[in-house]
Amino acid sequence: MTTKVVMEALSPTMEEGRLVEWKKQEGDTVAVGDVLAEVETDKAVMELVARAAGTLLKHIVEAGATVPVSEPVAVIGQAGEDSGATGETGSGGAGQTGSGAAEPAPSNQARGQRDSKEAQATQPSPGKDRPVSMPPAPSAAAVATEQRTSAKPPAGEGNGAKAAPPPRAQPDATRVKASPLARRIAAERGLDLGAVEGTGPEGRIVARDLESAVAAAPARPGPTPSAAPQPPRSGARGELRGPADAPYTDVPLSQIRKTIARRLAQSIGPVPTFYLTSEVDMERVWEAREALRAAGQRGGGAETEVKVSFNDIVIKATALALRQHPACNAWWQEDRIRYWNEVHVSMAVAIEEGLITPVIRHADQKSLREISAEARDLAGRARERRLKPEEYTGGTFSVSNLGMLDIDEFTAIINPPEAGILAVGRIVEKPVAHEGVAVIRRQMRLTMSCDHRVIDGATGAQFLKTLKGMLENPLALVW
Repeated sequence: MTTKVVMEALSPTMEEGRLVEWKKQEGDTVAVGDVLAEVETDKAVMELVARAAGTLLKHIVEAGATVPVSEPVAVIGQAGEDSGATGETGSGGAGQTGSGAAEPAPSNQARGQRDSKEAQATQPSPGKDRPVSMPPAPSAAAVATEQRTSAKPPAGEGNGAKAAPPPRAQPDATRVKASPLARRIAAERGLDLGAVEGTGPEGRIVARDLESAVAAAPARPGPTPSAAPQPPRSGARGELRGPADAPYTDVPLSQIRKTIARRLAQSIGPVPTFYLTSEVDMERVWEAREALRAAGQRGGGAETEVKVSFNDIVIKATALALRQHPACNAWWQEDRIRYWNEVHVSMAVAIEEGLITPVIRHADQKSLREISAEARDLAGRARERRLKPEEYTGGTFSVSNLGMLDIDEFTAIINPPEAGILAVGRIVEKPVAHEGVAVIRRQMRLTMSCDHRVIDGATGAQFLKTLKGMLENPLALVW
C-alpha cells in the first residue's frame, strides 16, 4: 500500500515551503525518520522526514518548487508498486507513470493540457488534472518561448481562453515535455528546450538536464527585465548585480522575506506605536567590559576567556528591568493582555534573507557568561538557517542593535504579539556635562517602541529610566 508524503508545517507560522534538495532519490529504501528532503520555511531550512517505511517510488515535485502545507510531494510504497495507486494520477507533477498505460490517448491529452496550462501560468480547474504544486508564475518571455516550442494551443478550460480546444489525440513528438521548474530555468537563461535531451520519465526535460546546456546554449537577444536571471549576492545583505543592459532586476521573494513583509504590515499599520528615546552614559559599562576581558585573558586558555559584548550587557539589563516592570513584559491578545511572569528576550539577528529573532529564555536568571555563550550560538545557527522553531518563537520583548553598523539612533518595528522593542545605537565619544564639567564621555542612545494598547507613556518611561540606571551603574546587574 502506498503512502503520500505531504509538505508538513515545520514552523508555527509556515503556510508553504520551498523544497531545497531531495536527500532520497526515487528507488531508495527509506525507514521511518529518515530525512527525505530539506525544506526552506519562513524562518529556517529544516528537514522533512519519512513517516512511513518502504521505497521512495516517486518525487511528485522537483527540487526548487514551492509547495503549500499539506500538499503531497512524494509517494512511498513497496518496490515495484504503482505510484499512481494513491489517486494522484495526472496530478503528481513530473514523471507520472503506470496507471495511464492502458489508455495512452486520454493520458497523453491530459498531460498535454496540463503542460499548456503551466506554460500560461494560469490556475487549473479543480478536477483530477490539478497539479499538486504550482511553481512561481513564468515570465512573459517564458510563455512566449513555450508557445513557440509547443504545437498545441493553450487549453481553454477554466481560464477564460477563447481558442479552440486541442485535438483529442496529438503525437508526443510535436511538443516539448518539460517540468515547470525546467521551463522557468530555460526562460530565465534563454535556453531552447527543443535542443535539450530529457532524461526524466518518458523523456521529460528536468532541471538537471539544463545544467550541461547552460554554457553551450545561445541566449535569446534582448531579454525582458522579467526574464533576467536571479542575481548573486555578496556580503551579509549583498549588492544585487544584474545584466548591464537591464534597467532593473526582479528577485523572487524567499519564504522568510514573505513572512517579514506580512508580519511587519500587521505591526506598523494596526499597532498604535509611540517612541521613547534616552541617552545613556556608557563609560562605566565600557570599563567593566574591559575588566571582564582582561580577567578572562589572565585566566588562560580559550575555555576560560570571557567574550562579553555590549549587546550581551544590554540584554541582561533589559531582562532585569522587565522583571521590575512586568507591564512592559506583555503580549497583546486582542481580547486580553497577557502579562508574562517569565522573561524571554528576543534578539534581532540579520541574515542574508532578512531578519530573525532567536530567543534567550529566562534571560533575567542567567549570568552574563551564559547569555554571551547562548547569544553567539543562536546567532551563528540563525545565519546558517538551522534554528528550531522553539528557538525563535515565544519571546516576550525584543532587542535590536545596529550600533556595530555605526547607527546612532533608530526606531524599530514591534514584533507582534510583543508589546515593545528596544532599538540600540552605537557607543560614541562626545562632549557632555558630567558633575558640572564639560568632558568627553562615551554615550549611547536607546529608543523604545511601545504598543500603546498595552504600554502607556509613563509606564514605558519608567522602564527606560530603570534600564538606563542599570547600564550607568553596572553593579546593578549583579545586585
